[in-house]
Amino acid sequence: MSDEKVTIKLIKNGPARVEVDSAEIVKVDGTVVKKEGSFSLCRCGVSKSKPFCDGSHIVAHFKD
Repeated sequence: MSDEKVTIKLIKNGPARVEVDSAEIVKVDGTVVKKEGSFSLCRCGVSKSKPFCDGSHIVAHFKD
């Protein structure tokens, strides 16, 4: 297991911001997506690029 620190910040009415040097995200279909640096994950369920945020929460008026 890596000792790398991961910070996840929940943005009010927005995505979950993941702050990390690098990550591997395994999608439902088993596809692995590698990300370098920070990225945002969708919390509203409306993004067309799930699991990543594409800003759709603004149009959807997501509140949380």
